[in-house]
Amino acid sequence: MPIVLTLGLAQLINWGVSFYLPGAFAWRIARDTGWAQPWVFAGPSLAMLVMAAVSPLSGRWLEHMGGRRVMCAGTLVCTAGCLTLATSTTLVQFYAAWCLLGIGMRLSLYDAAFATLAALYGSAARRPMTQITLMGGLATTVFWPLGNWLGDTWGWRTGVLVYGGFGLIAWALLRSLPPTPVRTLTTGAAHKARAPLPLPPALLYGTIMALVSILSSGLAAHLTSLLGARGLPVGLAALWGLGQVCARTLEWLQPRQASAVKLNLVVGYGLPLCFALGLAGMSSVFAAGVFIFVYGALNGLATLLRASLPLELFSHDAYARALGVLLTPAFALSAVAPWGYSVAREHWGDTAILRVSLVIGLLIAGAALSLRRLAPLAPAPQTCEESRSTF
Repeated sequence: MPIVLTLGLAQLINWGVSFYLPGAFAWRIARDTGWAQPWVFAGPSLAMLVMAAVSPLSGRWLEHMGGRRVMCAGTLVCTAGCLTLATSTTLVQFYAAWCLLGIGMRLSLYDAAFATLAALYGSAARRPMTQITLMGGLATTVFWPLGNWLGDTWGWRTGVLVYGGFGLIAWALLRSLPPTPVRTLTTGAAHKARAPLPLPPALLYGTIMALVSILSSGLAAHLTSLLGARGLPVGLAALWGLGQVCARTLEWLQPRQASAVKLNLVVGYGLPLCFALGLAGMSSVFAAGVFIFVYGALNGLATLLRASLPLELFSHDAYARALGVLLTPAFALSAVAPWGYSVAREHWGDTAILRVSLVIGLLIAGAALSLRRLAPLAPAPQTCEESRSTF
């Protein structure tokens, strides 16, 4: 439990000071610097492209260096990115900061923690994965209000510097973990880990995660400013994190966790309904709150599926490699989301965000249904004892 608690707190901080940073500061940066919003939101998009470039290497680093060392390094790079961002006075410096944040995020966020837990627990890793996301899911609830308060009180530069200080706290938490054992594979296991992944499930998994990432990165960058533009309390955005935690808690409390493939179908069908509700009720505080809470819940489950689906679809020996390779399109395609959503808002108004998201939700539903039909082709998950024997 101490390991899970430490990882969870570190994830809460690292998500808050990196991925969710634009939600609190992007519009303030655009206002104070005079840079056009599309150029400001191109920064998070650039970070996603960097994450895509680093992703194929991250799996190898996790296998050969261990999760603690990789996550500590990534956290320090995120801190350096915050410091560079806070002191940037030109777009070149601004984009350099986001390049650093992109590297740091790929090495310090959930995927690195998930790969570490998968290496330790094999197919039994789903429950500890859920536990760390319970705390990590509070990142928006904690850091969006904190960021808005810092920005209103001392300005965005001081706020981002404070975020960098929190990054050092996350680094100290990760340093307190016991060293992560480095995997040593037998010749047979190494050949199995290098074997090609089953193509249809791999393509569908990669597609679903790419579409989910587009939604998450686009809405994370624009939700607070969208609420303000509609005359709604910005504090409603905190319901995103609350919804994530509630959904993950319910999933964790289940005496027998449902199949990840079946849960993926629930999320796929839920997303279009959620955005339909958002389109119908964003003028009402209550309806907007329900929409944000429900989306947060579905997004929280989608994050768990990002970690648990590969446990059912692929051999656990190939887990880190599978995430490194199959999530590369997710980072690359979601890179355009903050910038693309900004362009859509400028040309077609605020509701364009929700309309685009509804279409993406429908695509996720179709891909989830296709994956469910392929589920019998997926290899059976290994037992906990089998998973521990190779680590």
